[in-house]
Amino acid sequence: MTNFQKACCVILSLCFFAVMTLAPEPFYLKENLYRQFPLYCFLERNAVQARKREDPETGEKIIAANSEYIAGQVLNENNKNEQRILEEDSQQEGTDLESERKVTEKTDAEIEPDISEEAEQEPETGISEETDLESGTVVPGNTDSVSEESSPHPEVDLSPESLADYDYLLGQFFILDSNTATSPEQLNAARFLEEDLTIDKNALQPQILIYHSHSQETFADSREGVPEDTIVGVGTCLSNILTEKYGYNVIHVTETFDIIDGEVDRSRAYDFAREYVEQVLAENPSIEVVIDLHRDGVPDDRHLVTEINGKDTAQIMFYNGLSYTVNNGPVEYLPNPYIQDNLAFSFQLEYQAAMYYPDFYRGIYLAGLRYNLHLLPKTLLLEAGAQNNTIQEVKNAMEPFADILNKVLCGTGEIW
Repeated sequence: MTNFQKACCVILSLCFFAVMTLAPEPFYLKENLYRQFPLYCFLERNAVQARKREDPETGEKIIAANSEYIAGQVLNENNKNEQRILEEDSQQEGTDLESERKVTEKTDAEIEPDISEEAEQEPETGISEETDLESGTVVPGNTDSVSEESSPHPEVDLSPESLADYDYLLGQFFILDSNTATSPEQLNAARFLEEDLTIDKNALQPQILIYHSHSQETFADSREGVPEDTIVGVGTCLSNILTEKYGYNVIHVTETFDIIDGEVDRSRAYDFAREYVEQVLAENPSIEVVIDLHRDGVPDDRHLVTEINGKDTAQIMFYNGLSYTVNNGPVEYLPNPYIQDNLAFSFQLEYQAAMYYPDFYRGIYLAGLRYNLHLLPKTLLLEAGAQNNTIQEVKNAMEPFADILNKVLCGTGEIW
């Protein structure tokens, strides 16, 4: 070996030991220095791949075991983070409680009493009216009180962006009968909510008319021959609430339109009802709201009930006619210039129900005919409960319905 070769070997050796002294970690992985050579890495990688090809079952088990291990590590890390957050919250809560304790320890001399006239006359919160459960009559009380239903708590997305989505709007708020059809131009939530449906409340003249095209509709525990146990009795309950609690002047029509020759016959009930109601409207031009109050018919194993303010309450559905059938197109002999107004009225009521009573409403049923909704812009066909609800469940439904009706007519309901 020449002197030059010896010098090169010495220099390379010094460089090698210098690198190991400054950065030893990459070269000492489990004391296997040879694993760092490229040739060994190549041979090891090929061997692993060959083993996986020869024994795929074992390879899959190894992969599964690795995945389980990694998942366990992530879970442990998440648990540590959650524990840390809980400890921080606990410390913050302790600080808040201490601050609150210090505030409550102030002497009476440190707190200025509120002796204003307004404070002295402020009523206590809480519902103070009482309801006669048999007759549905509401005894007037403190109607300005604060209760649970006064706070909006919607369970569906009511944002303008979602309501602008026709498919979302149709699927969330409407039930489309197979015999009719609608369109995005007809169902426009923004336009519905923009429509002013308020009225100037005046208890001195009639403003709301309630009637029943199907006055003989009864319930699970109705007594035969007792009008109070029919949908007419529910209408009396609604009329009393709107009059006594909200201060409206209401006409309740209790005439029968669905009995012919002593038998229930609804084939011309809407025609008979229309003739009578048109006469009442002509005699009372101050009426602005017309409600045809029904109960629905559902399979016997379906119970339309929810709980509102601790009471078993029948659910409601609005019914709108579009005067349009799939087979024949527009129903020319049943014109209705107020279809869009009717829809806006139903939608605003349902919107307020979604805002304050999310489990109360069932939707707006869109059917092909007219159903006397052409009488006024604010005309409504309301289905309250069904044949297998109790009378009390349906009468209980009149309280939240009257609330949302008042919110729409007074413009006090929330709009998001």
